[in-house]
Amino acid sequence: MKFKKVFRLFSHFVFWCVVAAVGAVAALFLIYGGNLPDYRKLATYAPPVATRLYASDGSLLIEYAEERRVFIDFDDIPTQLVNAFVAAEDQNFWTHPGIDIQGILRASINNAMRAAGFNTAFTGASTITQQVAKNFFLTADRTMSRKIKEAILALRLERAFSKKHIMTLYLNQIFLGARAYGIGSAALMYFNKPVSKLTLSECAFLASLPKAPNDRARAEERRNYVLRRMVEEEYITQADADAAMAEPLNINSGFTAQMDGDSQYFAEDVRRRLLNQIGRETLYNQGLYIKTTIVPEYQHAASAALNKALDAYNEAHPDSPEKLQGAIIAMNPHTGRVLAMAGGRAFADSSFNRATQAFRQIGSTIKPFVYLAALERGASPESMISDTPVVGWRENNTQWKPENYDKKFLGDVPLRMALETSRNVPSVRLVDQIGVENAIEVAMRFGVYPENMKNLNLSMALGSGETTLEKLVLGYSAFVNGGRKIKSQLVDYIEDRYGNVIGGAPQEIIEWSEAQEPSVATDESMPLSDLQSLYQIVSILQGAVERGTGRQAAVPGHTIAGKTGTTNDVKDVWFVGFSKDLIAGVYLGYDTPVPLGKGAGSHMAARVFSDFMKVALANKKNQPFSVPDGLHFVRVNRRSGAAAADDPTGTIIQEAFKVGQYPNPRPENAQEHQNAVVGGVF
Repeated sequence: MKFKKVFRLFSHFVFWCVVAAVGAVAALFLIYGGNLPDYRKLATYAPPVATRLYASDGSLLIEYAEERRVFIDFDDIPTQLVNAFVAAEDQNFWTHPGIDIQGILRASINNAMRAAGFNTAFTGASTITQQVAKNFFLTADRTMSRKIKEAILALRLERAFSKKHIMTLYLNQIFLGARAYGIGSAALMYFNKPVSKLTLSECAFLASLPKAPNDRARAEERRNYVLRRMVEEEYITQADADAAMAEPLNINSGFTAQMDGDSQYFAEDVRRRLLNQIGRETLYNQGLYIKTTIVPEYQHAASAALNKALDAYNEAHPDSPEKLQGAIIAMNPHTGRVLAMAGGRAFADSSFNRATQAFRQIGSTIKPFVYLAALERGASPESMISDTPVVGWRENNTQWKPENYDKKFLGDVPLRMALETSRNVPSVRLVDQIGVENAIEVAMRFGVYPENMKNLNLSMALGSGETTLEKLVLGYSAFVNGGRKIKSQLVDYIEDRYGNVIGGAPQEIIEWSEAQEPSVATDESMPLSDLQSLYQIVSILQGAVERGTGRQAAVPGHTIAGKTGTTNDVKDVWFVGFSKDLIAGVYLGYDTPVPLGKGAGSHMAARVFSDFMKVALANKKNQPFSVPDGLHFVRVNRRSGAAAADDPTGTIIQEAFKVGQYPNPRPENAQEHQNAVVGGVF
């Protein structure tokens, strides 16, 4: 009888304890469950995803992200990777309702023993579902109210979603160190491979990261702990674990190490331009697929050619206060697609892009635009101009006494020869004849100088004005593309995370075929100059490479045209050259302009161009420049401009004349020809 009474009292105690517990739980739900975030939006979860930049061949260049993340569907996640996280984080995940009572009791006992002085580790009891609730909706504050909210949300998540969906959310949201969020990004970050290629050892390592994502020192120890847990949960055998523990962890130092250093200047230029066009949120968090124009083979060749020249110079000048810098940019002259770009010796040392951001004086590379102004006004490539001392000229109260690089004067010389050999004095006289404004107007028309340039003067017509290498190359592109003004194009197209094309469809991208000719200008797109004058400039620039100042730029077996440039005191050296379908420009100089010293000159830039073009054109057949209608060709003496039949000595070349233009009269004798004074010939 006494036993029954005790049992009845105990039953009542348990009952009221249960009632109290239920009441407490109900009270907690009433207090904390009313204003919780709407968990139902996780049904269509679209996390911030890294934007990825690809080269023209589909290879990955870099990714842009505030949080590095690559979303992976559950069906694409390796089973062993899921098992590793379950073993390490939540062994009862597949069976508990969102909170793990057994885990809570176990953690409570362990933590009580630790508080009593026993040598036991602190144990947490948060389930994977609770971590999802915290990561998506709550703060990381260690408060009782946050834990209660976390538990309530976890129970609701379990009722609303499948275990697979919850696991997918968790594995794509969890922070795994070094700005990597989710297993997809972490696999690339740490092992440079997709999750489908991870080994058991690598899966265990990733599963060890949530507890201490930035602790690399204990990487193998923590990986081995996960492997032991997987054995205990019977996901793997001991033999599997032993083999995985013996595998070395080859961990990358960071995702940026995966990006080819050659492409960093180009990638940063793309980032800056897109940041202005589409905004930070879209660029960094919307998982864009950006197909760029860069050709890896060309990029490697461009960087190698530039660095070869910079290293050689810097090694020869070890006492210089700073290192020589430079830039190279290559593009298709018909479309403006940038195929290679290097803005300096090393992006890690300086992110300043000298191809697109550095405004520098361009020296003699301005001369083709000046000579084009003369050709547009009726001069022929063989019109004579005086190469004799300039005396008594002043500009801005400054005595003007231009000199040629060889300190010599040749008397009368044809325009072609003056430009091929980049003679300064004939160029000064030419500008004087056609007018400073007319000479500079051509450079402005072609986009080399800004259209609103003020304070025009003679020195600016000879290259003292500043511009960028990119603008200079775009200006030269019009010589060979039929006189069309183009813009540089770094991106072919962009897709959003769902594969929709934004910012221009691929079919709208102008793709250039080597079999094509430059497009004929329409009334809506008039050429920058007449095609005949443009060809005459191209022909002269071809001569500059074959027998003038640009001989170092020659590429055996290929038709190349181009022009050297050197500023006062050899502070900056340039070369811009092109084949029919490829153009490249090179700049070398100190960031703080100082003379490069004895032996330096534009030949250095020309060699960089040649080294690049030899690789870029290695598997291409030679393509002569297209000849427009209306020109006739006559063999002439290069020195006198007379027909070869009248003056057969010396170098004989093929000259292009417009209708109404002819070779020069036959010189009576060499001395008379040398001393002739010719002015106002056009």
